[in-house]
Amino acid sequence: MKNLLLMFSIGLSTLFVSAQSYYSVSENKIELNNGIITRSIIIQNDSLFTHSMKLGDLQFLSKSKDFTFWLDGKELNGYSGWQWKASNPISDSHKGKGVEIILQKNDIELSVNYLLYPNLPLIRKWIKFKNIGNEDFMLEGITTEDLQTNLDFVHSNIYHNYGRMKNIGRFVGNWHDPVVVVHDNIERKGMALGNEAVGVLKRTAFHTTKNNIEIGFTRKEQDFPFRKWIKPGQSWTGSKTFITLYKNRDNGFDVIDEEVNKFITLHMNPRIIESDIKPLFVYNTWNPFRTQVSDSLVRDLAKAAAECGIEEFIIDDGWQINDAGETSEKLWGANYGDWMVDTNKFPNGLKSTFDYIKSLGMKPGLWISLSGVTEDSRVFREHPEWMVVNQKGKPGNIHYETQKDEGFYSADFGTDWYEYIKNRILHHVKQNGLQYTKLDFAIVASAYVNDNKISGSYAKDHPYYRDHHESFIVFYERVLQMFDELHQEAPELFIDCTFETAGKLQLMDYAIAQHAEGDWLSNFEEPSPTGPLRVRQMAWWRSPALPASSLVIGNLVLDDPEFEFCLKSLIGTFPIVLGDPRELPPSERKKIKDWADWMRTMQDKHNYMNYRRDLEGFGEPRDGAWDGWQRINFQSRSGGLVGVFKQGAKETTRRIFLKDLNPESIYHVNQAPYGKTILKASGEKLMNEGFSVRIEKEFDGMIFEIARE
Repeated sequence: MKNLLLMFSIGLSTLFVSAQSYYSVSENKIELNNGIITRSIIIQNDSLFTHSMKLGDLQFLSKSKDFTFWLDGKELNGYSGWQWKASNPISDSHKGKGVEIILQKNDIELSVNYLLYPNLPLIRKWIKFKNIGNEDFMLEGITTEDLQTNLDFVHSNIYHNYGRMKNIGRFVGNWHDPVVVVHDNIERKGMALGNEAVGVLKRTAFHTTKNNIEIGFTRKEQDFPFRKWIKPGQSWTGSKTFITLYKNRDNGFDVIDEEVNKFITLHMNPRIIESDIKPLFVYNTWNPFRTQVSDSLVRDLAKAAAECGIEEFIIDDGWQINDAGETSEKLWGANYGDWMVDTNKFPNGLKSTFDYIKSLGMKPGLWISLSGVTEDSRVFREHPEWMVVNQKGKPGNIHYETQKDEGFYSADFGTDWYEYIKNRILHHVKQNGLQYTKLDFAIVASAYVNDNKISGSYAKDHPYYRDHHESFIVFYERVLQMFDELHQEAPELFIDCTFETAGKLQLMDYAIAQHAEGDWLSNFEEPSPTGPLRVRQMAWWRSPALPASSLVIGNLVLDDPEFEFCLKSLIGTFPIVLGDPRELPPSERKKIKDWADWMRTMQDKHNYMNYRRDLEGFGEPRDGAWDGWQRINFQSRSGGLVGVFKQGAKETTRRIFLKDLNPESIYHVNQAPYGKTILKASGEKLMNEGFSVRIEKEFDGMIFEIARE
């Protein structure tokens, strides 16, 4: 039966029975079913609606309108009089299978798509819109999933802000909600609501009427309203959503730590997880050197960094100059736009510097602003029309709020700036050997400005967008498209898209993770023990809702007196360090290199960078407590890493319980970085009885390898 596909004519419908497609069509009913989750969709009386959604026999929904959007200001949903045209099997490259339902009403055609995945209680959905009329039409407020649940708001908690905070009653999320959980405490069941919309345009809500859920784009009354104009004959595809069901649980976050985490790792296709070679130990010059970089400084730093085992060496702001610029002495904000090499600082150009970095066994990288342009640049003088337009009709700056014209502008990704900046990046890839780029500054909205009107572009008669609100989605989509094109032309290029580019403080989401390998999330410059604590807090906050290895958390320094504590904390996500490695004596450099070599060995052995889950019994990192994580390969069950930290806690010992091991296998618990075996036990014992960790110092951590025999 595995490959059997039976087709029977039933009136205007067709019956599909297939273990491969996860759906069947019979009469007026389409049923999605992967053996775990079931969703029934009814097409009748010119309507499409979701009739039920079940986990086994447990019902989660009542009759629901399935989707909602506004077309030229008029609300349309599943009940709005659609003509059913067809249903077709669909699939993706990561084991997703399901159905496309094609509907038509007047001048609009919808393709409503549903995918299921093996062994997961999850349904992914998106809608494609096509203009089959003769006039442009305007889409707003797309709610891809608009469903009526039986989760009672009176006794439900909403886990939001990456699932780490709770809300009761009515809830409307924002840009920090790539996934939200609605958990019914009485029924001990709930659903995770995944939203793959980009940046500030995501909207996830619960109980805006009564017990309903909504997943999709922002609405016109919100801070950054979504809008998309579609011309006759054109199509546009909205962002994906996903819903995950669970039951028999008292903690709503468990679904993120388990099913959602597995979906992201196995089926979502984040760039960092797909990458065969992952950076494990990266250095960046920003702290403490800021823009005061030069060839001689970089060479000295690179030599010391290589002796510490660094694998990627990134030159931050200050390497560049504009056509009419001067060597920058400013902290930041100068010489943006032309992205020429400042030969006062790098007399032989960057290739010579990069070649030296490569000769030491490291990959070279650069900080580049995607959108920042200053008035001394040739590109601004020749193409002021490539800048965003502010409310006054002049070239604008959306990165920070200014009281006067300070000669700093933001580029418009709906113009030929798109090709220009892409080619400038590729120039440094092809001419200089660039392999890592940190792409920075606001493109749609600012992390630092409270006035929402300072966003996007107000240009009129624009070829790519009709108005201010449409500029948001156009800019985001073109930037993500540019990332894809950069990867096509430079497959080994690592793209670090900063939170400033994403649009809000420490913002990261699924859209960015699917197009860029990393997201520079922070600039934590406090020394130990505060700096390492803040790193672990941010890592805990954003993961496992997002891939841990995509979280680039700065700015801890190599020359911190307690750097080993810093490094142990960084191993939980993406280890990037700053500081002045020249200050380290050879013995300290050797110690750090031992850690670097150990991390590379562990990655080659366990591929631990693809995984991270909460350590059972531990919560948010905080003063006076213990915290921890595990990065164990739940696919191979070969083992992985465990990190345990004491942040000023009174007790000196804690017991550690693991997950994702093979119960019958024997595992060694080896202390990093030198591999001393402290325990040998079965997977069952390590998961059910655990092992004890003792830390005498007030602030310290221990990292262990869990290795199967």
